Amino acid sequence: MSMEQVAGQWKAKRILKHALQSGKVSHAYLFNGPAGTGRMALARAFAKALFCTSGGDDACDQCLECRKFENGNQPDLLRIEPDGQSIKIEQIRDLQRELAYRGSGTKRKIYMIERAEKMTVQAANSLLKFLEEPLSPVVAILITDNGQAVLPTIRSRAQWVPFLPFSPNEMLQALIDEGISPTLARAAVQLSSGLDGAREIIQQNQFAEIRNVVIQLGKESLTRFTAAMISIQQQFIKTDLANNPQLLLSLFVLWFKDMIQFQAGRQESIVYIDQLEWISKHAFSRPIEGWVACIEHTLEAGKRIRSNVAPQLALEQLLVNLQEG
Repeated sequence: MSMEQVAGQWKAKRILKHALQSGKVSHAYLFNGPAGTGRMALARAFAKALFCTSGGDDACDQCLECRKFENGNQPDLLRIEPDGQSIKIEQIRDLQRELAYRGSGTKRKIYMIERAEKMTVQAANSLLKFLEEPLSPVVAILITDNGQAVLPTIRSRAQWVPFLPFSPNEMLQALIDEGISPTLARAAVQLSSGLDGAREIIQQNQFAEIRNVVIQLGKESLTRFTAAMISIQQQFIKTDLANNPQLLLSLFVLWFKDMIQFQAGRQESIVYIDQLEWISKHAFSRPIEGWVACIEHTLEAGKRIRSNVAPQLALEQLLVNLQEG
């Protein structure tokens, strides 16, 4: 994968491409941003471009070095991640020894430190000495979701590369490009702050089933209270889906938000797009305040479950509250 193929993050790409194009590659980069924003994907793509022999601002995917990288056969790329709860000084020392033993010359070597904020003080100080006297062909890529937790002296010696949260539209398009069903993707991007999280939600075996239960309950809860009470029992409580009541409630919130979106004329923002015809006929059955009340009832049910109220009791009470408005 090249940098251009990584979804979003135009600002980070611009910084990295400029470094490649100008030949002014820093000895250290700090990739900072929330999880699920493509930090590791772009770190790997940048490393690949650094090894690439084409001399451009991105990997060519054709040269020997690019092919070696894609086949996992790049011995000059090293990675460190937390050993348990932290990155320890022994790991940094092992890294330094490994880089020292890999020979001299001008061939570039790259190391990545994942969750760099997890370095112990001793490990961070050991790395700092390494950064203060960098070996010219060595490039460090530090990856973190909390750059402020990294030692200030390390931050000052690294090029800051910001990663911004994806907008729902950016995530949606990326997931669709990956071949994921748009109907599932529309819901998943609303429940996650990053692509990785959205993918994990979609990959849950029960996600599509719970979404279908929400559609059924959403329709029945308006006018068919008895049917809704039966459905919650047979389609959810008495099945394996009952292990995930919070996902059901989160999807329920999106259902009621869709009613508000339709009333506001924002059809492009509707999550349950496959139910647009039904929504168009029923969105005005309650005022916006009524749908807001439904959202509040749903959120309250989630709070009750987190407070150890039995999910069945909390969900049945929710249906009563939705019926009453």
